[in-house]
Amino acid sequence: MLDLKVLTQAVGDLEEEDVMDLLNDFVATNPSEAEAQEAVAACQGGMAIVGDLFEKGEYFVGDLIFAGELLTEAINVLKPVLGSEDSAVAGTIIIGTVHGDLHDIGKNIFKSMSEAAGFEVVDLGIDVAPEIFVEKAKDCKPAIIGMSGVLTLAIDSMKETVDALRAAGIDAKVIIGGNPVTKESCEYVGADQFTTNAAEGVKICQGWV
Repeated sequence: MLDLKVLTQAVGDLEEEDVMDLLNDFVATNPSEAEAQEAVAACQGGMAIVGDLFEKGEYFVGDLIFAGELLTEAINVLKPVLGSEDSAVAGTIIIGTVHGDLHDIGKNIFKSMSEAAGFEVVDLGIDVAPEIFVEKAKDCKPAIIGMSGVLTLAIDSMKETVDALRAAGIDAKVIIGGNPVTKESCEYVGADQFTTNAAEGVKICQGWV
């Protein structure tokens, strides 16, 4: 039987080999879909540990990236047991790094973690113009739109994008993320929520759907 606590700790400790061994042995026992969902939740619990350690300064950006990759790998092992993917989709999120900014580490971590949480993620990439966000939002009808930026100038780009979305009648929830975002900038931009931590961002999105 899979020990969920051991799995959570192995993900939190970034012990790739242990995580894969646990999951491969688990899948070999032909578990039910409900049991597989519990394993996903245990992996997500491990990501929460990673997020906490990152906040405390014990883990660094490289560890976060590795954790995101580890999580994707873990979900891939569990996918065959998770049944049809349709049943697992929590909602669609469109994400992109806003116009003028080329950073994508935080965005990519958020993407991996959101997918692991059951969201379908449409990644628009970096330096994304407001009209691209609008076009894609009309196309995909997402529940949530996530905008990322690391440079201070990203705040103005985020505001332009939110204004364009609202002008186009798109009422998806908007979350912004990245180093420069604060409560004040979130209000200025007109976003619904902000985060500087990918794990927290996923929790906010889960609360919305």
